[in-house]
Amino acid sequence: MDIWKYFDITHRKIIICNPMSRGKIMNFFSMLSLKPGSRVLDIACGKGEIILSLAELFDISGTGIDISPYFLKGIKEKKKNRVPDADIRFIEIDGAKYCPAGDELFDVSMCIGASWIYNGFKGTINALKKMTKPGGIIIIGEPYWIKEPDKEYLEMIEVKKEDFNSHYGNIETAEKEGLTCIYTLVSNQDDWDNYETLQWWSVYEYVAENPDDPDNVELLKKIKISKESYLKYGRDSLGWAIYAMGTYNLAPIHGDV
Repeated sequence: MDIWKYFDITHRKIIICNPMSRGKIMNFFSMLSLKPGSRVLDIACGKGEIILSLAELFDISGTGIDISPYFLKGIKEKKKNRVPDADIRFIEIDGAKYCPAGDELFDVSMCIGASWIYNGFKGTINALKKMTKPGGIIIIGEPYWIKEPDKEYLEMIEVKKEDFNSHYGNIETAEKEGLTCIYTLVSNQDDWDNYETLQWWSVYEYVAENPDDPDNVELLKKIKISKESYLKYGRDSLGWAIYAMGTYNLAPIHGDV
């Protein structure tokens, strides 16, 4: 089954494709107080909701990158209806292959929930640093372990323990790479339950509406594993946070702190 078709089906009812409420995310972004024309980059922008919302809030300009043709197919119409004059473009490409034109740097660079593009959290930090202005902000959404994960859970979701860190470990990694963590948003149980259960609902609804789809057997198998792994292990083991990190040059005063 095409992976992007799978994500399109499971995220039919989800506007921002990560386990955090839109209200919490938008409250954070409203605090950025970006100037009109500020340049924003969103790697793995999904359905484009965040970058379009920033255009509504601050009249920013920017670029959304995503590899999924399913997620991108409705974005142009959404932009036309909400911010028709905004200098926002969306590009269908593997995020790892995206390079800004010329020497373009962004005021805000984001990769919320797709650090696998750059082989993990540390790789994502270093990739976004190269595309962000000095004094700019880097925003990354990343899982973290709440507790030691069970071996069966790791096998079910096909993840290694070392693939993710603790919440503190994520912040420590970022600061060792020269960033300064300035704010975090942490998903609560309601955020997670909403994100996970909407996927179950979407799959069962899709199968009922499309009984002849040859991918249904695999689709139901995948969502069964996802459902069981979340309820048995993930709900108590895996957390999610969005980390906002400044690219401030604090080196001159570090010795006095």
